[in-house]
Amino acid sequence: MNRREAVQRLGLLFGGVLSTQLTAAVMGQVLNTGPSLPVSASQEKLIDELADVIIPTTDTPGAKEAGVGKFIVRVIRDCHRREEQQAFYDGLERFEAGTKKRSGKSFVELSVEQKNEAVKTLIKENKGLFLQMRQLTITGYFTSEIGATKVAVYLPIPGKFEGDVPMKPGQKVWAI
Repeated sequence: MNRREAVQRLGLLFGGVLSTQLTAAVMGQVLNTGPSLPVSASQEKLIDELADVIIPTTDTPGAKEAGVGKFIVRVIRDCHRREEQQAFYDGLERFEAGTKKRSGKSFVELSVEQKNEAVKTLIKENKGLFLQMRQLTITGYFTSEIGATKVAVYLPIPGKFEGDVPMKPGQKVWAI
């Protein structure tokens, strides 16, 4: 199986087709050859924390441990035009400003329960940003080493194709 086929299967696994930008990012391509926005350390921390709410640490490592924040920053920088980057970071800034207004604290300073409530508010106020963050987080997570080996079952040299295999309750999905 080549990389392109793996990315297509990944899209089907996530319930749809991956965007052009996300497909290019997973394949290591750079679509944006123009200028990019600088990303501050506080923006990177916000992305890390938001991704960690989407895929938290449980009995398996979460998004932060898998390095999803750096993946998201790279995808936005390398695969989105400057206007799209601006819209993404403006959305994050509005989210952060709203969180500070409601709680008096930055999103990264909130408790887990408060972060979950802030994300619920984000879904209501800016569903597009949330959906983009969710897609980036899930893709970054399941294409990371942690996601592919600790959450999914990884078989480096796949055997024969068996299209209908019963799974046991609690069995991990297969990594692609």
